[in-house]
Formats: sequence, structure tokens, C-alpha cells
Amino acid sequence: MHIEQSILDKVNEWLTPIFDSKTQDEIKEMMTSSPKDLEESFYKNLEFGTGGMRGIMGVGTNRINKYTLGKNTQGLSDYLKKSFPNENLKVVIAYDCRHNSDTLAKVVADVFSANGIKVYLFSEMRPTPELSFALKYLNCHAGIVLTASHNPPEYNGYKVYWQDGGQLVPPQDGEIIEVIEALNYNEIKFDANENLIEYIDNAVDEAFAKSTVENASFNTSDNARRNLKICYTSLHGTSIKTVPSVLEKAGYTDVNIVPEQAIPDGNFPTVLSPNPEEPEALTMALALADKIKADIVFGTDPDSDRLGVAVRNNEGKMILLNGNQTMVVMTHFLLEQWKKSGKIDGKQFIGSTIVSTPMMLELASAYDVECKVGLTGFKWIAKFIKDFPELKFIGGGEESFGFMVGDAVRDKDAVGAILLMCEIAAQAKEKGSSVFEYLQKMFVNFGYYKEHLISLTKKGIKGADEIKQMMVELRENPLSEINGKRVVCVEDYQASTGKDFMNNETFKLTVPKSNVLIYYLEDGSKICARPSGTEPKIKFYFSVNIQINSVEEIPAAETLLNSKIETIIAEMELN
Repeated sequence: MHIEQSILDKVNEWLTPIFDSKTQDEIKEMMTSSPKDLEESFYKNLEFGTGGMRGIMGVGTNRINKYTLGKNTQGLSDYLKKSFPNENLKVVIAYDCRHNSDTLAKVVADVFSANGIKVYLFSEMRPTPELSFALKYLNCHAGIVLTASHNPPEYNGYKVYWQDGGQLVPPQDGEIIEVIEALNYNEIKFDANENLIEYIDNAVDEAFAKSTVENASFNTSDNARRNLKICYTSLHGTSIKTVPSVLEKAGYTDVNIVPEQAIPDGNFPTVLSPNPEEPEALTMALALADKIKADIVFGTDPDSDRLGVAVRNNEGKMILLNGNQTMVVMTHFLLEQWKKSGKIDGKQFIGSTIVSTPMMLELASAYDVECKVGLTGFKWIAKFIKDFPELKFIGGGEESFGFMVGDAVRDKDAVGAILLMCEIAAQAKEKGSSVFEYLQKMFVNFGYYKEHLISLTKKGIKGADEIKQMMVELRENPLSEINGKRVVCVEDYQASTGKDFMNNETFKLTVPKSNVLIYYLEDGSKICARPSGTEPKIKFYFSVNIQINSVEEIPAAETLLNSKIETIIAEMELN
């Protein structure tokens, strides 16, 4: 097959003595046996996306390896020195259960230390939210976590956090990328200064657990906590290091762990995908829950920032809640607690994202707080906390099964969210109710909102082109009517403009540019198209709603809304 000269130039660079013999041998093997793999490995540089940089592990510029991560870390080291002159720089590094995460984390630590930067390195795997907490707790300038979240086993990744505990956001990420791309591989300092590397574990664990219990506990009686029967799975990931101990400290004693999934394992052998967004991932937990008659089920992804939740419906059957539902339940509960405590005075806010349920706006309005809506990714919610210090952050989330309670952690945090959901479930059970009934009452009070997600996977160079073309088509040939309802507004976040068709007005979007399109229909429906920033996917988000007057109206309303979503999907030819 023909390979572009620009790709061959990169390949030839990696065959020089700058790179170790093992790397060179692997490249030579690909050149003869797998030219297509060689092209995929070198056709571009790995990029920072919504949640940092993720990729398949292997040799090449488009892969996760010691050289691509080393170059990132060298560039970040140079940027830190420029940003904080004459300061004793400190960074903290964590990693998850994935293959090579521990060795890659040590490579990153070596490069920082070789640049004279103090490194706190977790001695074992830890959840991503603990890294965010540790950064502020240890007064570091930056933090790194080696993780690919819920991606398949062949992936790993590199997420960068800044002083406030939140992930990098523009323009800072762009500035760092410029520094990285200007570097040559021979400029990477790999020779560690071991005196600058300090291993951390129990002391930070204790502080993180204490903070979590303080932030996510809300006057639940000891008896109610003891009476809640919990089923929990870490899906072979890092949350096993913290969730059981945090629940124990909070007073939850009936915690039943899925034993087959409790051992961390980067192969994730018992699931097709270690993603609690996927119903299949919680199959074993649901089976255990039915066996022991549990009240609630939790599952977390490998780095413990996302959580899946299942609760019993009115017939006693376990059902999975989606990310929008868990988000509104937790947000409403927090708002109620703040209101009861007299802490709402108009100077508070909740956070959400442009692809999440509009029900969050209804909650904010009802409780007289702001709802700040940003791009996909918790780094934008963290940025709101930093940018609006005069406002107190209550909590917030996004549809992709993430939530953040307060501002002690500046990223989605399954550890704190699990404890908060336990508080909601325990208090409801003590009153003879349930989380399911709690959500039903919210639908009556705030409107019945139904969301649906379609995620289309398009791998490799060809897939990237297909995704690009789908977005081009939606922009150049915009839909004017969907499901018999007029499109009343379109927001194009790449162009930073919106068009109000009812008033024939164009308006500016104030959030940063992003490759996202949102259609609003005259009946309140919302359709969003967004290529993933970290996976070879394009995602379509659908939100429809209807007003109801009683819980008894929910079944008919659900049938109507499901039908509406199916028709929209068919009309957009996304089946």
C-alpha cells in the first residue's frame, strides 16, 4: 500500500537512536507485516480532547507510549516554569488500573523530576477525583492522571489538571500544546531525580475520605443508613480503593460488593465495556441485588469518575437510571437541603452542560439559583467555580453519568456522588418511599423530561472523515422541520452563532468554540450532534418533554415521548 511521505518522515525519525531498540524493532515489524497499522500509528499526533488525551497504546505519534507522554510532560514542565517563575514547582500524579498505567506514571514522574519539579506520586492506583482533591490538598501547581476512563483495554490516556483542581481549558490547553509541538523528541529529559519523587498514599486517602463524608452527608439518621442495603461494583477499577471505606465512615454498613468484579484488572474480563453508561456493565450487580434484595445498585468506571445507578421501581423491579435522571435527583436533593438550611440567597449556582437535560434550568428557576451551562466536560463546570468566586457552587453534572457535589473536587466524582445517592435513598426508605418515587414526583412538579443518546462509532482515518462529513451535511443542509415540528432555533458552537427563526434574528454564543450543533423544535424538543473529543464516535442527544399533572399520567406520557424520539431518529436516518 502507498503511505504518504509525511508519515514516512515521522517513521524514519522514530528509527533513529533517540528511540530505544525495542521501539525501533516494533516499527520495523509493522513496516513489513502491517503497513496499515503503521499508517494509523503515525498519520497524526495524539490530540487533547474533551477529557484530555486518550489513545491506543503502542509505538508511534498517534499512540500512547513513553515518548508521546514524555514529550507532553516535557512541554508541560517548560510551561510550568514559564507560568510560575521563581516558585518551587510541585505536581501530583495518579493512575488507574489499566495496563502500563503504573509504568507510564513513573515515566511522567521521571520527566518532571528531571526538570527539577517536585513530584507526589501515588504508590498505587487511585480514583481520578482523588487526584483533583490531592492537587489542592498538597498545594500543587498541576496534576496528571493516567487513565482512559471507560475506553477498551487497549487504550490509555493522560489528563492534565491545574492549580484549581480542574482540568485544562482554553486558551491554556492551546498554549501548552504549542509548547509541546515545538519540542523535538531529543529534548525530553528522561533521567529521573529520584530525590524529587515522593510516594503518597494513606494520608491523602484519609483526607479525601473525610472531605467526601463532610460534603456529601445530609443529616440522615444512623438507623436509616444501617437499613439501606447497597449493592456495589467497581467493574475491576479503582473505586474499590475508596468507595467501601467512605461508605463505612459515613455509617453505611450493609454494602455488598460484586466479588467477581472487585479485583482491579485492565482486561475488564467480566464486561464488554467497563462503562456504567452501558446497561450490560451492571448485569452482575443487578443479579446480586435481586439475590440479596438490595435497595440500590452502584457501578463505577475504571477511574471512578462516572457512576451508574439502579433503583427499584414501584413494582419492586430494579431499573437503571440514566445520567440525566441521577443528575436531577441529586441536584434537587441538594437544593432542598440548602433551602432547609437557609443557605440560598441568590448567590449560588448549579452546573450543567449543553447536551444535558433542560430540566436543570427548571430546577434552578424553582430554587432561585443560577444554572450555568457549559460545553461537554466537567472542566467547564470547574471553570465556572473559578470564574465566579462570588457565587457558591452547590452541585452539578452532565448526562454522561457524572456528578460533582460542592467544590472540594473539581471533576466528576463517583465517590462523592455514590454517598449522596445513598443519603437520598436512605432518607426516602425511612419515609416509606424510594428514589424512584422521588423522581416521579419531580416529573409532576417540573415536567416529564425524556432523554436518549445515539452513539455511532467510526474508527480510523476513514471513520474520522465520515464523522466530519456528517457534521458538514448538518451545517450546509440544515433541517427546517423534524417530526412535523418546525425548527425554531439552531445553535452552531463552532461558528459561535445561533439563529432564531421565529424572529429571524442571529445571536452570538458566549461559550468557547466547539464542534457542536443544537436544533430546538417548537414543541420544546432538543437535538444535539457532537463528535466525541476522546473517542472515535459521533453522538446525537435527544431531549423531549411534556407537562403532567399526576404520577398516574407517567406511563402514557412515556409512551408518547418514546414514540416522538423514535420518529425523530427515523427522520434523521440515524437508525
